[in-house]
Amino acid sequence: MNKNIKTVLLVAGIVILGYGIYTLIQPEAQVSIGDVDLVKAQDNTNSYITMAIGIVAIALSSFASKK
Repeated sequence: MNKNIKTVLLVAGIVILGYGIYTLIQPEAQVSIGDVDLVKAQDNTNSYITMAIGIVAIALSSFASKK
């Protein structure tokens, strides 16, 4: 695999993994009227998928065969 492609995969994987962790930790907006909370749930499914894609990109860049 070309060295440039490995570098791009590594950088993209780190950025995507960081974004996935950020969206997992970041609290979502909450809608409330007075004492009643209308929307309080946080869905993290997309965060886990994003983090998995980042890990796969990092793995591809590090386990690629050297020529």
